[in-house]
Amino acid sequence: MIRSVLLIAGLTAIPAMAPAQTAAPTGERAPTATPAASAKLKLKTDLTLSRDIVGFGDLIAGLSPQDASLPAFRAPALGETGTIQVARIVEAAVKQGILRDALELDSQGVAQVVVTRAARRITGLDVEAAVKSALLERFGFDGRAFSLLLDGGAPSVVVEPELTGDLTALDLNYDARSRRVTGRLTMPGSAATRLKPVRVSGQLVETAEVVVPLRTIARGETLTAADITLERRPREGQFNDVLGEMKAAIGKVAKRTLMAGSMLRGSDVQREEVVGRGEIVTIVYESRGIAISLRGRANEAGAMGDVISITNPQSKRVLQGTVTGPGRVNVSPQGGGQIAAAR
Repeated sequence: MIRSVLLIAGLTAIPAMAPAQTAAPTGERAPTATPAASAKLKLKTDLTLSRDIVGFGDLIAGLSPQDASLPAFRAPALGETGTIQVARIVEAAVKQGILRDALELDSQGVAQVVVTRAARRITGLDVEAAVKSALLERFGFDGRAFSLLLDGGAPSVVVEPELTGDLTALDLNYDARSRRVTGRLTMPGSAATRLKPVRVSGQLVETAEVVVPLRTIARGETLTAADITLERRPREGQFNDVLGEMKAAIGKVAKRTLMAGSMLRGSDVQREEVVGRGEIVTIVYESRGIAISLRGRANEAGAMGDVISITNPQSKRVLQGTVTGPGRVNVSPQGGGQIAAAR
């Protein structure tokens, strides 16, 4: 958190922000009620403002509307946080006739007040969206399949918190051969970006959708739709077996620990095994309306639909069957149920 020292404003230098002062004769203030000793004015120890001036009403609870409207200190810059020493607050309040002395203020045992200037932070995604919008409008280039790699990373930009619109391009240059872009962006209605536009430079790179975990997945966990998402990542350097569809991962089991945000590969997951190697299973044989079931032992593990070998412990015959459920293998007479060997 950036700490900045708040500079006390010359109160007589900003009369436009203190209309209550103009209602009294020159050099005087309109009389205000003296707070009762049993009802001290209370200091606010932590506040967030959207204005550039901190008023006495922001700092002290229980003031009259006239006193609360008086400006006291300058607020930090947009998005920053600063502190005001309680002694300075008391000094300024006494000077304005709001307090007689420090005893009239309940400071709640703190030595300073923390003040944060509210702001909306502009992200790299905001910048990329503005650049792509300008590319389509000015150059007819559809950048949806591309990602913007900004030189030096996303810029640190804050604007007024009440602004909810999108960044727009003041100017933009695009080299179709190298796919490099440079330009300046602004937020409509923002004094911050009007005085200092957002300068951007970077390169568009082709991307492809890949499956990434939203959280760390432990080995052996079964992936659900809530565990993964699709993200666009640079196509260059991707492995051939990177998963590009959600359905390719949902219901699969992690073969190793999968880190959040990492690209999933086919070798990272496997189908969930419902029959374990060496497990006692139910062998079901169906033919011409006849169904026979018996116990057997799986010679290998298998997921739903896998063809595995099982051994009849009585006859010692090895059969080939299809896994149809947990602990269940179906053997059919059409080849798969024929005796493969005797052991």
